[in-house]
Amino acid sequence: MLPKEFKERMENLLGSDSVEFFLEIETNPPKRAFRVNEIKLSSENFEQLDTQIERKKALFPKSAYYTEEQFIGFSPAHHAGMIYVQDPSAMATVFALEPKKGMRVLDSCSAPGGKTAQLAQAVGDGGVVVANEYDSKRCRVLQGNIERMGARNTVVLNLDTKILAEAYRSYFDFVLCDAPCSGEGMFRKNSDAIDNWSLQNVKICAKRQNEIIENVAQCVRDGGYLLYSTCTFSLEENEMLVDSFLSGHTEFSLCPVSEELSRVTADGINFDGCQHDMKLTRRYYPHVSQGEGQFIALMRKKLGENGDVGDAKPKKAEQRESKRRSKEEISAIKLAYDFLSENLIEMPQNELVTIGNFVYLKPDIHLTEFGVISAGVCVGEVQKSRFVPHHQLFSAYGNQFRRKIDLPYKSKELQDYLLGLEIDADTLSADDCKPDGYCAILVEGVALGGGKVSAGKCKNHYPKGLRNTKKIEFEEK
Repeated sequence: MLPKEFKERMENLLGSDSVEFFLEIETNPPKRAFRVNEIKLSSENFEQLDTQIERKKALFPKSAYYTEEQFIGFSPAHHAGMIYVQDPSAMATVFALEPKKGMRVLDSCSAPGGKTAQLAQAVGDGGVVVANEYDSKRCRVLQGNIERMGARNTVVLNLDTKILAEAYRSYFDFVLCDAPCSGEGMFRKNSDAIDNWSLQNVKICAKRQNEIIENVAQCVRDGGYLLYSTCTFSLEENEMLVDSFLSGHTEFSLCPVSEELSRVTADGINFDGCQHDMKLTRRYYPHVSQGEGQFIALMRKKLGENGDVGDAKPKKAEQRESKRRSKEEISAIKLAYDFLSENLIEMPQNELVTIGNFVYLKPDIHLTEFGVISAGVCVGEVQKSRFVPHHQLFSAYGNQFRRKIDLPYKSKELQDYLLGLEIDADTLSADDCKPDGYCAILVEGVALGGGKVSAGKCKNHYPKGLRNTKKIEFEEK
């Protein structure tokens, strides 16, 4: 049951004819979709796999599929990070501007991590994505999804955006502000959003969004881009907020989005008193394209006085690197280096740093003094004077391990591994090393997890919290 006031507001936005179609669509079940994670495999290679996931190709984005599957999280494709379940409207947001390889990107409100993984894929290992999430519980979900996707170039922070502005002023080529909102575009998927909706909550969200965009806009370098998005329809949280922001920040101006995104969205709305052309912003409606609701506004910051782009170095972020390492940290880094040298075919070039008890392969970016949850790929930790690898190392660098076990997609061994059972190591390949030791578990050539081989058996090192709770039986086709 949609709130009466919400329906009246939508009629004012869309008109009486369009709102009937919109409201009719809103009563239908939501569309379920996923996209191929091309960090781990190409869309073409995914097409060749018999995953037995029911799917239909979406027109946009090219790596997206619609599906009716209810338990896709149990599938090996999901476990291995081949796919990410995500609404098409959320996928489309990043395509407002195709990020380039090597870019420095900030995803300022990033949980659960779908857009973060897209950005990490787009900028490649030569770029870096700082994924910030203020809510600590959601931050852990974000971290887990980044691990599953196999991203090597992502830093996860748990900070207030005000601190981000101080630490990374004029630093990023591209800043995404996917602000928390009233969630009107998610009504079909989340009944809580309907229960919590009120005009007062819309105004509260708009105030919070204004604070966030004011902060993160300071992180955009000269000539860089700011992408603001929400999953709601209200003018107060969308066009009105962007118009007010632009009036107070003449260094920013609206940009047209990509032609691909423009084709599947509607123009933004020019409201009474509007000072800027909001038709350049985009609205993703469920009655226009298959998916839920999204608002998208792409802005660019002016070049410097001499036509230069900004390249500021975050002064406050340097403090972490300037601190002297303890003997324990030096010892842990050495053990991690030795482990990588012994177990990987090629040694990664990233700097090894410690965060808490763990050693990380850090991307090329300065870290804040506090609030760092992860930085790049977690290599592992020292336990009783020996080095124990982390699951993320297998997910991100599994194909680089000297020892590998590559399991067929439809095999009992793969099902047993996902259940947490020991498996035979009779298909082990060992590149210039002894057969016994840590190995990566792959599925059809895609990194899944890890194990430790001894005497022809592989002890399961797949994290308990990720294991399947039941077997998935494959049908013969």
